[in-house]
Amino acid sequence: MFYFDRQNPEVIYADNRELETTLCDGRTLLIKPDVKMDFRDMPYPDNSFKVVVFDPPHLIHAGTGSWLANKYGILPADWPEYLKQGFSECMRVMEPDGLLIFKWNEDQIKLSEVLRVFDKKPLLGDQRGKTRWLVFIK
Repeated sequence: MFYFDRQNPEVIYADNRELETTLCDGRTLLIKPDVKMDFRDMPYPDNSFKVVVFDPPHLIHAGTGSWLANKYGILPADWPEYLKQGFSECMRVMEPDGLLIFKWNEDQIKLSEVLRVFDKKPLLGDQRGKTRWLVFIK
């Protein structure tokens, strides 16, 4: 998790799942969102947020119930449409001139493939490593 303060009232942690499990190394994996929802259909009005962090699943190959699937989630077979809908929904709930921070890991799908399905180009981002961070402006 990349939140420095999960208790900050200005942050809403959302996920489509809730889970508590013990990983193979004995650590506990706890996924307990403030709001359980599908990022393709957020329960917020248009223009609700100044900043949205979009950290969708990035795996297409992970065993059902594996620690990777539990920790990161799995993309559906129609992942391009799935991510496109999520990106559009993030833009909808952002205020004009709002910022979308997008996190992606290129382990199984290259960032260039993902960016092809978005209707905006990033404003800036990093250019090294497998985990990539990009910023889009509405």
